[in-house]
Order: sequence, then C-alpha cells, then structure tokens
Amino acid sequence: MAPFDISVIVPTLNEEAALPALLRDLQDQVDVSFEVLVADGGSDDRTVELAREFTCVRVLTCGRGRGRQMNDAARAARGAYLFFLHADTRLTSDAFLRLARDALDAARQAAGHDRVAGHCRLEFDRRDRRRHPVAFRYAEEKMAFDRPHVVNGDQGLLLTPGFFDTLGGFDESLGFLEDQRIAADIRSHGRWVLLPGTLRTSARRFEAAGFYRLYILMAMLMGLYWAGASAFFERLPDVYRQQRDLGMGKLLLTPFFREIRTMLRVDYGVRGTLRLVVKIGRFVRSHSWQMFYFVDIWLRPVLGPRRYPFLTVHDTVFVKLTNFAVFDLLAGLFAVVWFLGILAPVYARLDRRALGEQARAARAHQA
Repeated sequence: MAPFDISVIVPTLNEEAALPALLRDLQDQVDVSFEVLVADGGSDDRTVELAREFTCVRVLTCGRGRGRQMNDAARAARGAYLFFLHADTRLTSDAFLRLARDALDAARQAAGHDRVAGHCRLEFDRRDRRRHPVAFRYAEEKMAFDRPHVVNGDQGLLLTPGFFDTLGGFDESLGFLEDQRIAADIRSHGRWVLLPGTLRTSARRFEAAGFYRLYILMAMLMGLYWAGASAFFERLPDVYRQQRDLGMGKLLLTPFFREIRTMLRVDYGVRGTLRLVVKIGRFVRSHSWQMFYFVDIWLRPVLGPRRYPFLTVHDTVFVKLTNFAVFDLLAGLFAVVWFLGILAPVYARLDRRALGEQARAARAHQA
C-alpha cells in the first residue's frame, strides 16, 4: 500500500510570486492523504525557501527542464496517484484532491484497468476581465473536450505511477511541449476522463505577451511539432534568446516567422517543403472543428451555455465532406499563406511599433 493517496508534483523555476498560494490551497485539502513534491529547476529567487515553510512539502533539486523535473519527482513520489500541477494553479475547493481521487478510482474500476488519466476544466485568473472575453471563453470551454491536442499541463494530470511508467514519463528532449506529448500518448494507450471541479490558472503569460500573439505562437509551435519539423525546434532556443536580450515584455512574432522561412529555404527546399505542407495540413484539418466551435462561442449569448450546434455540424457533415487526402494539401497551403503571407507582414509592422515604443520609453527614462 502506498503511504499517500496522492503525490502532488509541482515543477518550479523562480515561482516565488505564484507558488505559496497553490501550497496554501493544498495545505487546506481534507479527507485525503497526500504529499507535495516541489521539483525545483534551480530557482534564484525565494521559491525554495517559501516552499520549505509548508510541512506537507518536500523540495527536490533537479536539472532544469520541466519534463526532467517532473520525471525526477515522479521517481521520488510515494503516492498511489501522481497529480502534476503548474505552480500558478489554484484549487477551487478544499475537497478538490479527494473528489479527483474518487473520480479516477471510479473510472479505473469501470475500465477494468489502470490506463486512465484525468484532467480538469480550466478557468483563467485575469486581472482585467473586460479584455478579450470571447477569446478567453473560447480557450476555457474547449478544455473540457475530449479531442486531440486540447489537453495541456495547465489542466493538471492525474494518473497512477504504473501508467506513467508505461508511457515512459515526460519527453525531456525539447524542454517544452512535454505535456502535449504525454497527452497524446495517453490517448493512444488508454483514455482521458474529465475530473470534477475546475482549476484556476494565472493568465499572466497571455497578459504579458499579448493574448493573440501568444495564441498565434502556440498554434505555430503545435502545427510544426506534430508535422515533425525538427529543424525549426533546433533553431528555437536562439529565437527565445533574442527575445530575452531585447528585454521585451510583449512577445515579438517576427523572429519566429523569419526562422520558419529560413527553415523552409535552407533545411527543406521545394520538395521537402511540399511534404511538410501536407503534414501541416493534416494537423490543421484535424483541428477544423475549432472554426465551428468559435462560432458557437461567439454566439454564446444567443445560444445559451454549453450548446454547440455549429460544432455538431462540423462533426456530422463537414468532416465527411473533407475526408480526402487532397484537403491535407489545401489546408497546408492555406496555413502557409495565412501565417507567412498575412500574419507575418501584419506583425512585422506591429513589432516595429512595439520596439519603437520601448526605445522611446528607455530614452524618456534616461532623461
């Protein structure tokens, strides 16, 4: 018998501002035995010091990289379940862990095996709820869907250590998207269940980078990742380094567009680019449902809560009409034109404006 019902695993890197609130939520949990493993990747702020103030916490010092940190903590865990959470997550009730445990117990019993993993609904904790209400509603509601590439680390991950070992743990090779890889592996080797309750997560990344900028980048990364564009990800650390060197709060998209063009020209050539476009199109076509879903979200004041008539049209009609290989090429060409032919010029201008504003602010500060 495991000494704890749940081992909560939280990877951290300079999370002194967010982590204590999550640890207080965990400390208040009732009717469940648990431990908390804070897997720190080398914080140089007070993250570790603050974590050690909580009696339920064990701090592990790990090599940097969220996948590596979570894998290290999983090997040290002593719970019957592993529950992976981000440091900027908040639990919405003091029975959250108990209800999650009971739900996964029931799902495993119904399935007759352990190849079941749970995730939660998600709500963004925003400083200004008047900004981008439709966009955030769009992002939040789809988190409850059982569709490929929707589940991510913000929604938590609850599963048995045995199933986690079967999956091979988190992918440590890239340093990001480890949640997407294990989510796809769970879908391939088992099944997902939606746990009761809602997690709250900070919208700080969207608010700092710009909602649409970050969402566009996420779409590009996901499409290229699942299309197997490894050459782009080899170039990616340099792009992030440029962003850090500029000291910009707002995310600049121009360097990413530039690297995609360079990759297509240098690494793939014409024939390789066509093959990559088809793979990208296959990924885009698998997400065609999001266009119909967006209409449902936009019409939410008229349709009422949790009604998706346009999504139903997609699933029952549109998928059948477009289920041909030629649409992979068409969807891929559309994606290339949209991102490189339309968004890239638009954000080149917006990025120049943002850099100009930063330069003027710096001069004013010096004066």
